[in-house]
Order: sequence, then C-alpha cells, then structure tokens
Amino acid sequence: MSIIIGIVVVSDRAAQGEYEDRGGPAVSAWLEGHVKSAFTTQTRIVPDEPDQLAAAIRALVDEAGCDLLLTTGGTGPAPRDITPEVTEQCCDRLLPGFGEAMRAASAAFVPTAMLSRQVAGHRGRCLIVNLPGKPKAVGECLDAIVQAVPWCIELLGGPVIETDPPAFRPRAASSE
Repeated sequence: MSIIIGIVVVSDRAAQGEYEDRGGPAVSAWLEGHVKSAFTTQTRIVPDEPDQLAAAIRALVDEAGCDLLLTTGGTGPAPRDITPEVTEQCCDRLLPGFGEAMRAASAAFVPTAMLSRQVAGHRGRCLIVNLPGKPKAVGECLDAIVQAVPWCIELLGGPVIETDPPAFRPRAASSE
C-alpha cells in the first residue's frame, strides 16, 4: 500500500501563474531522495488566502487520506504570510518540537531563521508540517526532522515509513 503525501504550495504569485513555483518541486525532489517506502503525492497550489489554504488542508487530509502533509511558503512575518495560523486552526493538536528543530537547523545557515514561524501538528492520523518557501531551506528543514517524522506518523496510527537516513524508533517500540 502506498503512502499518500500532500504538498501544499502557499503563494499568491504561483497560484496566479505569475511565478514558477520552486518550493513544491523542492519538496518532491527531497521526498524522492529520502523516502524509501512506496508513496504518491498530491499537490495543490493556493494563494495566501486563509479559506483556500484551510480547504486544501482539509481536502487532502479528510478526503484524499494523506498520511503526511507538507506546506511550503507563507511562514514569514509579512502581512500575507498566514500558513501557521491556518495550520493551527486545522490541527487537532500542535507539535511544537518540529518548528523548534527546523528553526534551530536553519540558524546554522541564515541569521534570520528566527523570523520563520513554521508550525506542525496533526489532524487525525495525518502529520502536518509547515516548511519555508525557499527550495534550499526546504531541504535543510526536512533534513532536520526526517528522523522524527516516521515515528510520529506511527504514533498517530499511520503507516510505517522507511527513510534514508533511517528514522529513529525507540528501542522498546522496535522490540515489541
């Protein structure tokens, strides 16, 4: 059975066709290089509009059955950057350690990492993670959380996902 991964690109310009999105392809390329389990992706491009972003998240989780949903873009402090707030509204619970880990990793590359407001949480058994919009930052942030994502999805009742590097799974869980 294939894992379903949703990718939501949040960008006014990309949604209007004025700009060729690079964040979504960066997410896809990273997944191809690091997820060893069979998976399919479903991608949506939406403007920085709360109703449209919330509808995309709900549709991908509730209707398409995504096990993991990654957003890219809309995480900065600009007035139209609404991705974290909308994600919070769509989640059952937040998982703040993901955002903390991504900001800490990004700080090694840019001094403005503290301006990023990525959040993560879950809706049902789907893990939702906000990523920055810049392709280089997408990879850096995913590298920072890759070892925790599969175990989190398992704890939520989702499928086992194999990654490279291998995900961390507590010893007690692997001996059960």
